[in-house]
Amino acid sequence: MKVSFYRYMLAAFAAASMAASGVAFAQVDMGKSTVTVTSKQMNVPVEGKFGKFTAQVSFDSSKPTSGSAQVTIDTSSYDLGDESYNEQVRGKDWFDSKTYPTATFVSSAIAPAGTNQFKVTGKLTMKGKSQTVVVPVTVTKQGAAQVYDGSLSVKRSQFDIGTGEWKDTSVVADDVTIKFHIVAASK
Repeated sequence: MKVSFYRYMLAAFAAASMAASGVAFAQVDMGKSTVTVTSKQMNVPVEGKFGKFTAQVSFDSSKPTSGSAQVTIDTSSYDLGDESYNEQVRGKDWFDSKTYPTATFVSSAIAPAGTNQFKVTGKLTMKGKSQTVVVPVTVTKQGAAQVYDGSLSVKRSQFDIGTGEWKDTSVVADDVTIKFHIVAASK
C-alpha cells in the first residue's frame, strides 16, 4: 500500500513542477489544458494529474524574449485515481497542502531554441523550496489557439517532496517528469 502511494505521490510532484513551466498570458482553456506527473515506484511508471491550476502567459513568437509565464497549481488537486492515495499526497510527507497550498513557476527569461522551440527559465517553488529551472517548450498553432507543450524532469528531494519514510528513493525514484499541455487564445 505504501509503495503504491509513493508512486502516486511522486507523479503528483512532477505534475506540479511541470505545470509551472510554460504558458501564455492569453485566456487559457482549462478544459483542454493538462498538467501530469510521471514517477516510478519500484521502477514502474505511475502517472497523476493536477485538476486545478491557473496560467498567465504573455508570448509573441516574433518577440519571445519579451514574454513571460506564471503557473500556479493547487497541490490538493493532485489525482492518482484513488482517494486514499490522494489524501496521503496532500499530507506533510508529500505536498503538505495545508501549509503549502500551491506550487508556482514564474519565468525570468524566454529564449529561442529552434523552430517553434523555446527555453523558458524561471523559479519553480514547491513546499517552500525554490529552484531555478529551464523548461523546453514547443509552441504551435491550432486554429485560433496557441498550444504550449513541454516536459521537465526534477528531483523530488530538492523540494522535500517525500519526507519521513518516503525520503528513501529505492521504492519511489527521486526523478519525476512533469508534462504540460496548455491551450490558450492567440494574442
